[in-house]
Amino acid sequence: MKNKLSIVVFLCCLLCLNIFSQNKIYKPNVLFIICDDLNDYQGVSGGHPQAITPNIDKLAKEGVRFVNAQTNVPVCSPSRNSLITGVYPHDSKDYGWTDLKKQPVLKNNKTLMRYFKENGYITLGTGKITHGNVEEDWDEWGMSLKNNYGPFYFDGEKKKALPTVPSPFNEIGPVDGSYGRLTSAGISTGKKGEKGWVYGWSDEPLRYVNDDDRDLLQDELHAEWIVKKIKELEQGETKQPFFMGVGFVRPHTPLHAPDKYFDMFPLEDLELDYWKPEDKNDTYWDNNFDSELKGPRYYKTLLESYNGNRELALKHFLQAYLACVAFVDGQVGKVIDALNNSEFKNNTIIIFTSDHGWQMGEKDYLFKNSPWEESARIPLIIKTPNTKSGLKVDQPVSLIDLYPTLSDLCDLRGDNKINSDGGNLGGYSLKPLLEQNLNNWKGLNGALTVIGNYGIEIPTAKQNFSYRTKNWRYINYSNGQEELYNHKNDSYELNNLAKVEKYQSKKQKLKNEMLTIINKTY
Repeated sequence: MKNKLSIVVFLCCLLCLNIFSQNKIYKPNVLFIICDDLNDYQGVSGGHPQAITPNIDKLAKEGVRFVNAQTNVPVCSPSRNSLITGVYPHDSKDYGWTDLKKQPVLKNNKTLMRYFKENGYITLGTGKITHGNVEEDWDEWGMSLKNNYGPFYFDGEKKKALPTVPSPFNEIGPVDGSYGRLTSAGISTGKKGEKGWVYGWSDEPLRYVNDDDRDLLQDELHAEWIVKKIKELEQGETKQPFFMGVGFVRPHTPLHAPDKYFDMFPLEDLELDYWKPEDKNDTYWDNNFDSELKGPRYYKTLLESYNGNRELALKHFLQAYLACVAFVDGQVGKVIDALNNSEFKNNTIIIFTSDHGWQMGEKDYLFKNSPWEESARIPLIIKTPNTKSGLKVDQPVSLIDLYPTLSDLCDLRGDNKINSDGGNLGGYSLKPLLEQNLNNWKGLNGALTVIGNYGIEIPTAKQNFSYRTKNWRYINYSNGQEELYNHKNDSYELNNLAKVEKYQSKKQKLKNEMLTIINKTY
């Protein structure tokens, strides 16, 4: 009897050890891909009919696409700070370009990478994921952050816009005021101090003769680094799960890409989206800021550079934007192909998204950081080992939901705070939506975006908010002005219904929902 009992205990121990071993080995990996300034210009999203993005489209067909995903801040730094810590901007008061490591609240929060690392994951990353990288949260880090932007044109003395960009738009500068083919700078020898292309802010020269004889661009180097790391992990002995992040800069300005991507979009064949000349007349964005606000200023300056010819001006800019989108799609494809050709294919969660969108002349606005759909809406695709292929979810969600979602999917344990001074975890796990289990969705009716004002010295009460539900967008400005759009029959947000009598109860309901989210932590 004693021997039988010993055998049973031994077998139970073996079973427990096997279960533990399996859980350790087969915990899902994560591949996190984020692009910069990418709106809905992907073929699968239909934002522009001529967009060419076969790799992103393929991922969407294999995963779940959230068609009403929104940014929480439509500018780079606070958007990324928020998503990577899981803290709402109105909770952290992070309204500007504060380094993540120095932000008074968020420096007391765990980044997503640190959270994964504490849960036994290897963390590997490269590219633009945050502003102010916390390198100790990564086991391995790729390229220097200084090399992310650009490439920039260097005239032998300083960085500036390409000479082919007309004035006065080129006077905006080397970042937002430049677009065009790489051959527009002539041959770039790769020798320091000579005219031509340079990497990012580092002034390291980039050699370019033609598409087939050149140095790799930043995003190509990031993709190459990720591909290399996937191979190294596959060949290594460790079975430790990984969190791998890559931040692609395109299509962030300056809009430069190899010639072959520009050749995909002949200027004379380009189509501009629908535009209503008087569309901005019932909006209040301009009323809340001075005339130097970038969006309206860039739009006016671009038109001025082409003698007021709106169609020609926007086609030049659009061509460069679409070329950069096609270029980054190629890099996304390299990364996903490497994963799919590895042993990790069936045990890796893929997240594909952007920090915010981009406005392409709608409402006489050419930039991000607006309260409207083009700027606030983002692409969001999630593929899990158990995902139902090609599923579309129209429930509004936002970047704030990614932290709790990954925590849920990967069964991570612990707090998102380093100490009590950190911000509260916002958002909700999207797992029920991924599984089509809508009855278990605990999230909000809509998604919240804060827009327009920069810096921690401006209080939350003076910020401007945009709130998107399935069928409506409500905008509330700090001076009390409002906008209301019905997306069931006005997807372009052309008709502001905020003052229409029959929509007053709907407007108040949306306002109350929005204020509930803000006041929860404010």
